[in-house]
Amino acid sequence: MQFGLSESQEFLKDSARKFFVGECPSAEMRRLMETETAYDAALWSKLTDQGYTGIIYAEEYDGVGLGKVELMLLMEEAGRALLPGPFFSTVVLAGSVLDAVGSPAHKKKFLTPICRGEARATVAILETSASWNLRDVQLTAAHGKLTGEKLFVSDAGVADFILVVARNGVFIVDAKAKGLKISPMLGMDLTRKLYAVEFKDTPAEHLGPTTNLPRTFDIASAALAAELVGGMQRTLDLTVEYAKTRKQFGKPIGMFQAVQHQCADMYLETESSRSAVYYAGWALEESAPDASTAVSIAKMYASDAARTVGNRGIQIHGGMGFTWENDLHLYYRRAKASENAFGDATFHRERIASLVIDAPGVTERSA
Repeated sequence: MQFGLSESQEFLKDSARKFFVGECPSAEMRRLMETETAYDAALWSKLTDQGYTGIIYAEEYDGVGLGKVELMLLMEEAGRALLPGPFFSTVVLAGSVLDAVGSPAHKKKFLTPICRGEARATVAILETSASWNLRDVQLTAAHGKLTGEKLFVSDAGVADFILVVARNGVFIVDAKAKGLKISPMLGMDLTRKLYAVEFKDTPAEHLGPTTNLPRTFDIASAALAAELVGGMQRTLDLTVEYAKTRKQFGKPIGMFQAVQHQCADMYLETESSRSAVYYAGWALEESAPDASTAVSIAKMYASDAARTVGNRGIQIHGGMGFTWENDLHLYYRRAKASENAFGDATFHRERIASLVIDAPGVTERSA
């Protein structure tokens, strides 16, 4: 098996890094972070011009038609830049749900505007139980209307429509629909705003059954893990740069073995996470039998690794790592928020165990 990136994939990764460095530097990221929605129309338009808003979707819906590995590469660079706003919610999450659940007519109506950059969307999943298990969803649509509440809905404040996961299917709600109330919630990640969404006899259009949602959530989980890898890489880069210039006892602290060991551990965690994410992207694209397991391994490992890398980076920076002016704490916030999204490490360890135990032939081999 060829584990190296192709020439076109390397080009995508390099061009995405240059794009984000030029269009979303730290100062711009902080400016957007301090707005109410972290959304900027000009930046969104530039993302569209690059083809990023339709990266993995079919050309018949005005997408680019690239694969899941390419998505992982793009999300890694977006995570490195700490890209603010609704890109993940719209392109990765809502787009994947529409692609997996919607009919061709629904895709033409809702997915095409996403690919064109004309619409933003999100998916409402969590309820008061805060469980990522679809069996715990209680909200139910009745007679084409929704009544209830969804929590921790990312970027709902700038969404043109919201996809709602209910017990009896996935539904689409217009952001201006009657009986819909969207309220800001306090979130860990300042670059990705969270909202509570309340429905009161709100008209909703049925999109399809929840049967294909697990695969959609696999794509979202792998993309989040890729974002974490980008954040880890940036944290490592900032830390190594600081260790080379910060002096104690007349020497750069990077010359001390204890600091070198910390940086080496950060590098190991980052590279191991990257390998797991790339394989998960490949497994999803090829519909490999172990795709779900690969995704859980990537999300589990990256969730723990991002926290460890963040801790070590802040420790090496010392008091500087806690200051508002330093970007490290912003990457740490993203890491903590993404760690819990679509299941934390414990959730995915249990999922891996379930996938392995329930795999065909396991019972026979055990006997």
